[in-house]
Amino acid sequence: MIPLPKFGSRRAFIALIVTSCLDWSAGGTVYATDKESNKKDRVLEIVDANASSASEMKPYTERIEHSNAVVEMLPILGGKFKMGSPETEAGRRKDEGPLHDVELSPFWMGKYEITWDAYDIWMSDLDVFNREVNKIEATTRDVIADAYQKSQPTKPYCDMSFGMGKRGYPAICMTQHAARTFCKWLSAKTGRYYRLPTEAEWEYACRAGTTTTYSFGDDPDQLGDYAWFADNSEGKYQKVGKKKPNPWGLYDMHGNVAEWVLDEHRPEGFPLEKLTSKNPLLVPMTLYPRIVRGGGWDKSPVDCRSAAKEGSTEDWIAQDPQFPVSIWYLTDALHVGFRVVRPLEEPTQEEKDKFWEHSEPIMKERPVPLER
Repeated sequence: MIPLPKFGSRRAFIALIVTSCLDWSAGGTVYATDKESNKKDRVLEIVDANASSASEMKPYTERIEHSNAVVEMLPILGGKFKMGSPETEAGRRKDEGPLHDVELSPFWMGKYEITWDAYDIWMSDLDVFNREVNKIEATTRDVIADAYQKSQPTKPYCDMSFGMGKRGYPAICMTQHAARTFCKWLSAKTGRYYRLPTEAEWEYACRAGTTTTYSFGDDPDQLGDYAWFADNSEGKYQKVGKKKPNPWGLYDMHGNVAEWVLDEHRPEGFPLEKLTSKNPLLVPMTLYPRIVRGGGWDKSPVDCRSAAKEGSTEDWIAQDPQFPVSIWYLTDALHVGFRVVRPLEEPTQEEKDKFWEHSEPIMKERPVPLER
């Protein structure tokens, strides 16, 4: 560990390092005598993770240092598609319309839903513990990532897997705020910008070039080959990647767990007057409802369609024993998880603050001491 001088708090010291040594915005100034060395310090080198154009994008495996956890990423080339469902689709709901044209820039997407293997590293500070026990010196990435990790999230009040399994299983029961914070931590930890997908990115990737009810066609009788849902899940989520993938190689886009996206939910349908046709995002300006996509292990075939969505509600936190209720955990959303994306072109810090990472109300919680 790096010995910390007395700056009042670890967080204050971390802030000093970030503001004095690095500018994380695209094209920012690096205050170091050796810029290339500094860049190397803040980016974890991974084979095939770099690309300057869509044609250069390749699958790669992101590594979380000081652990065995990895996140496999697949390239999703940009393009145009029809978002939503036609009025003739069986099971269609009002919030799936109107059908409209969307254009998206290239991005990478997680091949699988984020598993407990990766999520617990952040949630339980397992990499920090490994560094301390084995006396591993913190890297520049570690120091910056710690600001999104130590004391947050707060200690869970029960086993958040609810006994359904950990190793190889999707992480569940996190708020959208927790999923967003995990992405910030992963970004700092690796030097590559990760976030939740937009609703448009998620549906584009789920459809994988198809226009049918599901990515495999219109027949719900085939859903069991591609998804864990109420009819075959045996009342619990299942390990990721055990069903057939969609045409672009993504697993569990239908079923297993519903996945957080960035957007606010509008039950009446898409507010097209507020959405751009290219890279649309409806920035959430209220805590509820926000969107999860893909259905889940406890859902019907109708809920697992490519266009289907669900809005979060306060019922998802009804049994939370804390007061005020946690900003990190959802006691009653055992079907909710997430996967990450990484845009080919990283936005500027100003764009992140105003758009990609903005939501209201601002989630705040008093920091608590790190427990060991």
